[in-house]
Amino acid sequence: MTQILISVTSIAEAQLALDNGADIIDLKDPSAGALGALPLPLIQEIVSHVNGRKLVSATIGDSIMQPDLILQSVALLAATKVDYIKIGFFETVDFQPCLDALQTVTQNGIKLIAVLFAEYKYPEGLLDLIKKAGFIGVMLDTASKNGRTFLDHYSVKEREEFARKVLALGLTFGLAGSLKLEHIAIVKALNPTYIGFRGGVCNNNQRQLAIDAEKIRAICN
Repeated sequence: MTQILISVTSIAEAQLALDNGADIIDLKDPSAGALGALPLPLIQEIVSHVNGRKLVSATIGDSIMQPDLILQSVALLAATKVDYIKIGFFETVDFQPCLDALQTVTQNGIKLIAVLFAEYKYPEGLLDLIKKAGFIGVMLDTASKNGRTFLDHYSVKEREEFARKVLALGLTFGLAGSLKLEHIAIVKALNPTYIGFRGGVCNNNQRQLAIDAEKIRAICN
């Protein structure tokens, strides 16, 4: 059954998501980019508040693909005891150095999720390399938060092929990026493990505004 991930920015928003049916509590700062990171002390506070009632994911931020920098960010975030750490695969000449570095992290049991962006063109075989590096999942998101979703960037055939590849590798499969209630049926047809929402559950569908309990409830039910 497809789960619902709600991105939150505070303890109050985390509780609102919990109260209204969210399956996964995701921590990020919408004002700091596509995968903006919350301050580590705040992440720790929210993790403690959730206290194992639901899974918690968090992002290291819009980090450039530099192995040492990413490793440091992952280590700091892992210390907060989040369940999953999301790493954006921003454009670079070669992803392999970062994948090699992160394999040392996954070998220690830290659960990483690779976030790919629908606007970018990735090298053939990247999904296999992500799997080989020990990531537990892949999420397809959007880098530009302009209201366009992955549905605007991928044809029906491309969506189905991407979903097939991810699921065939035994990876968890997330879909997100400006999605709203009206997108759920078509997105669920791709059999994602979870669907992520932020703007679609906020006032006026603006991701930097507060989340709305009624919208969360409608999506989760």
